[in-house]
Amino acid sequence: MKTVILLFLEFMKIGFVAVGGGPATLPYLMELTEKYDWYTMEDLTNMIAVSESTPGPLGLNMATYAGYKTLGLFGGIVSTAGLVIPSIIVICLIARFLENFNENKYVKGAFAAIRPAVVAIIAASVYRVCKVSMFAESNGSYTPYPKLLVLCVIVFALLQVKKLQKYHPALWLLFAVIVGIVFRF
Repeated sequence: MKTVILLFLEFMKIGFVAVGGGPATLPYLMELTEKYDWYTMEDLTNMIAVSESTPGPLGLNMATYAGYKTLGLFGGIVSTAGLVIPSIIVICLIARFLENFNENKYVKGAFAAIRPAVVAIIAASVYRVCKVSMFAESNGSYTPYPKLLVLCVIVFALLQVKKLQKYHPALWLLFAVIVGIVFRF
């Protein structure tokens, strides 16, 4: 029972502070890898890849995954509810006071101040995810330069060929899978 409450409360905290959507939840999801054994950093990087190619936001998919891995279907439902309930509460409050809220100079100022912080949080998270997903070796060491160089060369080469940009994104996803398998990114 303690784990159920813990899942709910941890993801509820994330739901309240995740201003900026799915990518803004990354630092908090990373923090959970250090606090609990619900999922590993490798699980998180894999889930990011899956979340970016499936419907639904990253935080929601990760909450469901962590809960399901920890306590099965019930855990998935509890952790997902914990993440979603704060958004529902905030949206209901905003909708109730929208007339006064929309043009308030303090609210506009607060959102203007929050934007750079969200960008910084997302940038720090991207750095950590790239470090694990692109540079980590199976023995725990990091070898950044060879894989990064190969990735940069591939991306640069593809951007130079204009007629390749017209292909459907699904083909690019398939190509990325093949490159990942071949180079074991």
